[in-house]
Amino acid sequence: MMLDDATLRRLAEGAHPLPHDLLGAHPIDGSTHLVRAVRHLADAVAVVGEAETPMEHLGHGVWEATVTGPIRPYRLRTTYGDGGSWESEDPYRFTPTLGELDLHLWREGRHEQAWKVLGSRLREHEGVRGAAFAVWAPNAHAVRIIGDFNDWVGRGHAMRSMGASGVWELFVPGELEHAAYKYEILTDHGWVTRADPMARYTEVPPATASKVGMSRFAWSDDEWMRSRAARDPHNTPMSVYELHFGSWRPGLDYREMADALIEHLEVTGFTHVEFMPLAEHPFGGSWGYQVTGYYAPTSRFGHPDDMRYLIDRLHRAGYGVIMDWVPGHFPKDEWALARFDGRPLYEHPDPRRGDQPDWGTHVFDFGRPEVKNFLVANAVYWMEEFHIDGLRVDAVASMLYLDYSRKDGEWLPNVHGGREHLEAIALLQEVNATVYRRCPGIVMIAEESTSWPGVTKPTDVDGLGFGLKWNMGWMHDTLQYMAVDPMYRSHHHGDITFSFLYAFSEQFVLPISHDEVVHGKGSLLNKMPGDQWQKLASVRAYLTFMWAHPGKQLLFMGQEFGQPSEWSEARGLDWWILDQPVHRGLMSLVGQLNRVYRETEALWLRDNEPGGFEWIDGGNSSDNVVAFLRWGADRDPVAAIVNFSGRPIEGYRMGLPFAGEWEEVVNSDAVEFGGSGVGNLGTVHATDEPWGGRPASATITIPPLAGLLLKPKAAPTPAPAAATSEVTASPAK
Repeated sequence: MMLDDATLRRLAEGAHPLPHDLLGAHPIDGSTHLVRAVRHLADAVAVVGEAETPMEHLGHGVWEATVTGPIRPYRLRTTYGDGGSWESEDPYRFTPTLGELDLHLWREGRHEQAWKVLGSRLREHEGVRGAAFAVWAPNAHAVRIIGDFNDWVGRGHAMRSMGASGVWELFVPGELEHAAYKYEILTDHGWVTRADPMARYTEVPPATASKVGMSRFAWSDDEWMRSRAARDPHNTPMSVYELHFGSWRPGLDYREMADALIEHLEVTGFTHVEFMPLAEHPFGGSWGYQVTGYYAPTSRFGHPDDMRYLIDRLHRAGYGVIMDWVPGHFPKDEWALARFDGRPLYEHPDPRRGDQPDWGTHVFDFGRPEVKNFLVANAVYWMEEFHIDGLRVDAVASMLYLDYSRKDGEWLPNVHGGREHLEAIALLQEVNATVYRRCPGIVMIAEESTSWPGVTKPTDVDGLGFGLKWNMGWMHDTLQYMAVDPMYRSHHHGDITFSFLYAFSEQFVLPISHDEVVHGKGSLLNKMPGDQWQKLASVRAYLTFMWAHPGKQLLFMGQEFGQPSEWSEARGLDWWILDQPVHRGLMSLVGQLNRVYRETEALWLRDNEPGGFEWIDGGNSSDNVVAFLRWGADRDPVAAIVNFSGRPIEGYRMGLPFAGEWEEVVNSDAVEFGGSGVGNLGTVHATDEPWGGRPASATITIPPLAGLLLKPKAAPTPAPAAATSEVTASPAK
């Protein structure tokens, strides 16, 4: 075991790939051991065990001693020129902290809880407290750790290569909680410094170091988790309030957000909150969509346990939590994932697949097992470690198509010569199948803007396996319709009815998201034509139509009270506008819509089957009216009637399935909501006189720019079914 000068230098520099083979304690025979250590600038070093054995300096800061007798757990005493001495554990006396099975599963891309073996983990190992570090860097020649605990000098903390797995490992003894750290990686072109891809805690941006941490949070949402596991999230109420954490009410941290947000949800009645990405990201202007720390909640708002507290509080108050997740691309920051070990690793090496021109980012190498594992385990991580109830997957279309935002010659076809990204498709299928298997009651939601078939079909019939899909077509068409002056809407009637033709082709969410109220698009209120009263009335009518339409609802923050200005992440919402009664009235309407929605199974139970919907009047373009029925399992319907014209319609006759009293459970023109008070005095009487192919009918007044929701007051008595051919059908667009 004689060491030549070159080897001594590599050990001294922390540049040896197998430092444990030469440092630490090694048996010579049954009664003696050779102990080596690196201690720079030391005057003397000794092995402290049952006895103290002085070490000899071999050169370059490498010391050696032959210890006779049992080599019980030992420590090293280091003496410096000022006479001071320092006794410490030797990091090279410890066995690896991850096993062969972990390494095998990682290499195969099958370690569903990879965060439990990679990254930094506070733990006790062989009777000593410290932190285990492990990082995947298969192209590295050497890896060492720098951080608060070694004054950011990594020569004494070189990691060992774990062979073909590409993983490097080291156990560092000591009290390391909250310590900041990074990895120094020796590449073909020299040393580079990187944050930990699997870090679960980071410094507050713009600082970029990872931090050693652990959770001490005690969850108290057991009842929520049990009931969640028993629910089908695709056929239960889901009304989503989307928000950007930093600009909802600027200055709040995770814990402060809990009280303020729950209070707001109690007023507005949403069932779920959707946070724009909360994984760590360096640039606030990206809104979280350029992620550098996939396993770390952003430290802008507190410790990871503070985020757990927020989710726990929301669950105990009865609200689900969805988070945006960005597996399609990542930024090129040189301290993060890009060219992590000196070569393309997380990104595809061919820029025709590895670069995303729209956002100036890299695209993951979805076909590489370890990269796939990184992403699959990350989805599981948020569900299992943070009790997230669902992930909304961002920019799915950019993952599905190899030619997305690329010109001819700028993309690489798949093995069959096509444009479908087969590896990304396989990743999405595996993510969805894995989280649905491991985490009962969760929901996976796709933001997919094309007509890709089977987004919400099961993976065993070649679907992507999502539970829900954002209905971008509905959003585009209906907002286009609402932007037209009511005088001319009759010529655009297909825009408001077309979505019903494909409403059950997928399992949909109807989104009015952040993307629709930013970058010059204006607020929802200011998309509407007319004066201020007409704008507010149009928003009320539109939201009533949205809540009655098949599918879940999603509304971005500020739209629930008619925020006048376009959203910007740089400032808070226009909360002051709630001083005006008409804006408070709009928020009251949203609360009423959500209450009626939650209490009325006809509005959600059969969201995903055609039998849950029937037209009453879909072709009335001259009056700008749409009317339809929603059905629950017990044949207890809701009738929705929306007047998108600027005038009241009196004497409107409509066919209904039952005679009797129908309660006007929502009238968006009610005075309490800021409307003019036109309506039917809360009750509509339907007679047995057939109309429009139905056995009963009623004559009602429909307020201008308003929507009505009607429910039978008493349990209805089934009447003979009308011929379906007589029911008014929706026109083709």
